[in-house]
Amino acid sequence: MNTPNAFTRRSFLSRAAMIGGAGACAGTIRDLSLINSMMAAQDPNPNGPYKALVCVFLSGGNDANNWIVPTDPTTFGEYTAARGNLAIPSSALHPLRTGPLGSDPAYTYQGRTYGFHPSCVELQTLFGEKKLAIVQNVGTLVRPTTKANYTSGLAAYRPPQLFSHSDQVTQWQTSIPDQPPTTGWGGRVADIYNSVANPSGQISMSVSVNGANTLQIGNLVSQYHVSTSGAVTLGGGAMMSGNGARVRAMKDIMALNHTNLQRQAYASVLNRAIFTGDLLNTNIASKTDPTDSPSGGYTNAQQVTGFNAGQTWKWQTGLTGIYNPAMSGFTDGLGGFPNTAVGTQLKMIARLIAASGPAAFNMKRQIFFCAEGGFDTHTAQVTLAPNVDTLTGSHADLLNRVSEAMFAFQRAMEQIGMADSVTAFTASDFSRTFPSNSQGSDHGWGSHHIVVGGGVDGGKMFGKLPTFAINGPDDTGTGRWIPTLSVDEHTATLAKWYGLDQSEIGAVLPNLGRFNTSFGSNYIGFMKPA
Repeated sequence: MNTPNAFTRRSFLSRAAMIGGAGACAGTIRDLSLINSMMAAQDPNPNGPYKALVCVFLSGGNDANNWIVPTDPTTFGEYTAARGNLAIPSSALHPLRTGPLGSDPAYTYQGRTYGFHPSCVELQTLFGEKKLAIVQNVGTLVRPTTKANYTSGLAAYRPPQLFSHSDQVTQWQTSIPDQPPTTGWGGRVADIYNSVANPSGQISMSVSVNGANTLQIGNLVSQYHVSTSGAVTLGGGAMMSGNGARVRAMKDIMALNHTNLQRQAYASVLNRAIFTGDLLNTNIASKTDPTDSPSGGYTNAQQVTGFNAGQTWKWQTGLTGIYNPAMSGFTDGLGGFPNTAVGTQLKMIARLIAASGPAAFNMKRQIFFCAEGGFDTHTAQVTLAPNVDTLTGSHADLLNRVSEAMFAFQRAMEQIGMADSVTAFTASDFSRTFPSNSQGSDHGWGSHHIVVGGGVDGGKMFGKLPTFAINGPDDTGTGRWIPTLSVDEHTATLAKWYGLDQSEIGAVLPNLGRFNTSFGSNYIGFMKPA
C-alpha cells in the first residue's frame, strides 16, 4: 500500500540533516529547534477528533476599516470625518448582536458597538450564533511597536519592505519577518505534526486549492495542489484515467528496473501522483452536487438549469439562487456554494474534509489554503459616478463573496458533523489607509480579521481598535494603523487549538517570545480550549 506519510528514522534524520546544514546561523538555530520538536512530537490524543485549519487569504490587502465599522456615535463620527467618500452610512451596516435575532441587544466591546459591511449579512448571522470571532488590528510585527518606536526609524521595529504586497504576504505566511523566508508557518506545523498525526495518511497534510503559496512550504511535507474540480490527472480521456489502457502501459513502464537515478525518481513521483489523483477523485465523488460539472465550474445558465442534475448530493447551506428548485429533490431551492473563486475553492475543501476519515484519506490533521483576489482597491473601491454610493463597488462585491462563501462553508461543516473540528480564518497582505485617496484607499498595515468555526469562542471581539486620528498615537502618519497584535500571537492561538504544545509552538514561531498579550502566554483567546 502507498502510505505517503510513513516515515523511517533513517529518512527522517537524513532529511533533517539537510535542514540543519542549510542557511545562515540564525536559520540553522531555528531549524535545529524545529528538528528537536519533530523528534519529540506526540499526538496529544491518537483517538481524538480530526482537526483542520483553513486559511482564506484576501489577496491585495483588504480594507478592514470598511469591513468592521464602529457604530457608537463618537467613534462613528471620527470614522466618517476621516474616511471621506469611502464612509458607509451607519444605517446600512449590519449590527453585531449578542444573539442571532434582530431583537437581541447590541454587542458592546470596550465601550463601542459595531457593524459588518452591508454586503456581509451572513457574517452577522455567524457572529450572532457565536461561531465567528473578530480580531482587531493584527499585522506583521518584528516586536511590539509603538509610534515612538516606529518613528525612530530603527530597523528592529519595522518589518522589511513594509507596505509591499509580496513582502507582506510572505511575512504573514511565514510569521518570521526579520529572517530570510524559507518555510511557511503552516509548513512548519506540518513538518512537526504530520508523522505522528497522519502516519498512514493517504494525501498530503498541506492542500492548496489556489496554487503555490508560502504558508504551506515545509522541509518535509510538500503542499498538494488541487483544482476546484478535483485532482489534476493525466490527459488523454478515458484511456488515461482509472485503469485505462494507456495508464496501465505507463505504470508498466514506470515499474521497470531503471538503473538511472533520475529515471527512478521521476517514475516514483509520477506513480505517486497518479495514485493520489485517482484516490482523491474517487473519494470526493460522493459529494458531487448538481453544480459540479465534469469539466469543472459552471456558467450561470448551467447553474440555473442544473448542469449535472443526475447528482443528488445537496449542500445544506441555506443560500438561495444556486440550486434550481425545479430539479427533483431540490424543491425549496436552498443550499449550495456560490459560484465565485472563493466559493468553489471552499466547496472543494469541504469535499476533501468529508473524505478525511479512515475509509478514505485516513487523516487526523490537515491545513488548507484558498484565496480570493482583487482587494488592492486603489480605485473603484466604491461607486463614484454618476453619484457616490459606498454600498456598491468592487470592495462590496468582494466582501459579499467572502461572506457568502465562509457562511456556506460553516454550514457545510455542520452538515457533515465537522463544525467543531474545522477552523477557517482570514488573512491578507495588510489593511488600507484610513483616509480616502479620492477613488479608493492605499496600502496600510494593521487589519481586522475573522475566525469561524465551532471551536471558536465566537460572538466576541479581541484586540484593540486603533485611535481614529490621522497622525494620532496608533498611526504611522498617513492613516496606516500600527498593529497592536502580531501575526505570531494570532497564529499561536490557532496552533494551540490545533494541538501543538508550548515548545512546538515556539519552534514554529521563533519570535513569539517577544510578545505577550493581555490574555497571557502569547495567546489572544479567540479559540475555545483544545
